[in-house]
Amino acid sequence: MYERLTCAGFCLVASCGTAIAGGLDRTGQSIGILFENGGASGGYLQVDLFRAYPDVTGTGAGIAGFLAPGGSYANVADMFDGIGGALKFQINDKLSAAFIAEQPYGSDLLYPGSGLATELGGTLAWAETSSLTALLRYKIDENWSVHGGLRYQEIEGDIRLSGWAYGPPKVMGLPSANGYEVSLGKDSAWGYVLGASYEIPEIAFRATLTYNSEITHKMDTEESGNPSPALDGRSVTEVKTPRSVNLDLQTGIAPDTLLYGSVRWAEWSAFRIDPVGFVHPMEEGGGGVGLVELDDTVTYTVGLARRFSEKWSGSAEIFYEPREDGVVAPLFPSVGFWGAGVAVRRDWENFNLSLGARYTRLGDGRVETLPAGTARANFEENDILSLGLRVGYKF
Repeated sequence: MYERLTCAGFCLVASCGTAIAGGLDRTGQSIGILFENGGASGGYLQVDLFRAYPDVTGTGAGIAGFLAPGGSYANVADMFDGIGGALKFQINDKLSAAFIAEQPYGSDLLYPGSGLATELGGTLAWAETSSLTALLRYKIDENWSVHGGLRYQEIEGDIRLSGWAYGPPKVMGLPSANGYEVSLGKDSAWGYVLGASYEIPEIAFRATLTYNSEITHKMDTEESGNPSPALDGRSVTEVKTPRSVNLDLQTGIAPDTLLYGSVRWAEWSAFRIDPVGFVHPMEEGGGGVGLVELDDTVTYTVGLARRFSEKWSGSAEIFYEPREDGVVAPLFPSVGFWGAGVAVRRDWENFNLSLGARYTRLGDGRVETLPAGTARANFEENDILSLGLRVGYKF
C-alpha cells in the first residue's frame, strides 16, 4: 500500500506559489518531478499556473511635518501570475531525466504617491527571472540515488528611489538619491544542481538533499538621478542569485497517508545590487550601503497528505520563516512569514488535476533609510492569498 505513494504527486500545495517571501523566492526550486510515477514509458508531463493577491499596506512615519506628513501606502505589491512546467523521461530502470521550467524569483513593488510630498511615493522595485533546469537521476540501488544537472537562468530588473526619505526632490538640484533610477538589462548565466536521496519504499519514506548553486550575472546597467553627486552613467553590475539547500522528507504513517516536511536555506546575503554610480557616492557620504541588501533565510514546511479513493486525494500544510528584528529596506517591506495551504487532486487514467490555495501572513516590517535607524514607514498585518492549478499527464 505504501509503495504507491510519492509526495511528488501527492503533496499538492506547492502548485500555488509564493510571493514576497524568503527574499524574492517564489517557487522553492522543487525537483519533485524526478520522483513522479509515469505512464507506460515512465514519462510524466506537468504544468503549473498560479496567481498571487498580495495585500501590502503601510503607514508613513512623516518627515518634518510639512514636507511629508505621513500617509498611507496602499497596495504596494501588485497582483502577479506565474507559470511553470516539468517533463520527466524514464531512460531505463536506473536512469531518469527531467527538464524543469520555472520563474524562481521576482518582485513587483510600487509605493503610491509623489516623491515631492511623501516619504517613499514612487519608489519601485521590479525583477523577473526565468530558468530551465536539466537533471539526471541515477538509482544506485533500491534505497540510494543521486541527481544533478545544469540550470540556465535569465534575470532583469528596474529600481527607482523616490520620496523625501532619500532627500530633496530632483527638481531642487540638491545632492540627493530622490529620483534615482537604475535599469538592469536582461542577462543569462549558468549554474548547477547536485543532490542525493535515501528511500525505504515499504513505508514510503524518502529523504532528499539538494544543493542549488549561486548564479552570477553580469548585467548591463544604466543609472540616472540627481546631478550632485553624479549618479548618471552606464556600467556593468554583478548580481548573484543565491545558492540554496533543500531538505525534503516524507514517510507513510498509515495506509494511504503521508507525513511530509521540508527545510530550505537560501543565502540571500550574497544577493547584492551595487551599481557603481550609486554605491561610490554613498560610500563617500552615506555610510557605504548598497542599493539592495538582504539577509539569509530558512523556511520550514510540514504537511499531511491523504488518498481518499482511487480518484481523489488532498493535502494540507503549514509553513514558517523566522523573522529577525523587523527592520527592512523600502524595496522589501516585510520580514519573515507564516501560513497554511490546502489542495485537492482528481485522477483519471492518465491525467490528473490539482487545485490549491495558500494563505501567507507577512511579518511586520519597519522601513528604514539613512541615516541608520531612521524610520520612514511601518508595515503591519499584511498578507498574500495565492491560488494554484496543476495539470499532470502520464505517458
